Amino acid sequence: MTTPDFVVAIPARFDASRLPGKPLRLLAGEPLVLHVARRALAAGASEVWVAADDERIARALAGSGVRVALTGKGHASGTDRLAECADIAGWDDDRIVVNLQGDEPFAPAAGIDAVAATLAASDAPMSTLAAVVTDVDELLDPNVVKLVRGDDGHALYFSRAPIPWPRDAFARDRSRMPEAGQWLRHIGIYGYRAGFLRRFAAMPPGRLEQVESLEQLRALETGHRIAVALTPAPFPPGVDTPEDLARAERHFLETRGG
Repeated sequence: MTTPDFVVAIPARFDASRLPGKPLRLLAGEPLVLHVARRALAAGASEVWVAADDERIARALAGSGVRVALTGKGHASGTDRLAECADIAGWDDDRIVVNLQGDEPFAPAAGIDAVAATLAASDAPMSTLAAVVTDVDELLDPNVVKLVRGDDGHALYFSRAPIPWPRDAFARDRSRMPEAGQWLRHIGIYGYRAGFLRRFAAMPPGRLEQVESLEQLRALETGHRIAVALTPAPFPPGVDTPEDLARAERHFLETRGG
């Protein structure tokens, strides 16, 4: 699959609830948001933007080759922030935009490429990635979002519950993965056409979205398709808490021989 021309946009909110000042927290002596931006640059994006709500984030990225859009502080989600970034950047409606979360310092370049290529190869307005679940605890964990997709490669549903539910296997034993079937874990990276990104952010939250606290269900509930590809490379866990940051520091040292 040929990688198309695409841009990466990274939402960065300074006052993250569980890790205040998260974009500027240091990882290996440098701001977290700078590590994420470098992953986007390594993926070959034609432009990399950080949609920030604080001038301090912009200063931390000076000289990095990344452009910064200073967006409002009142956005309810990163998607809303990126929709404002799309207007600031002036992207036309057909521009492919990859939404890379600002807490993914180890996002693989191949995965960033894949979500853009999946969108380009589909007539869906949105794309994302998944990985195969191999651990039953992960399958049962409500913090791990699962998805099912149809034979056409489009998502049928996303849930915090184990889907599909392996009725007979779990009736016998829920301590191990069922032998038959394949379960998928959602990876929270998205591709959009810029026009759809603007429309999506303008839609009111859907009923299913509010029940599951999963924003992507807004697209499915309003009849829009989401193309799903298996990730070509693993996505290590992101950084959401001080403990995550400490783990990321260890991972950084281990993978770079420190």
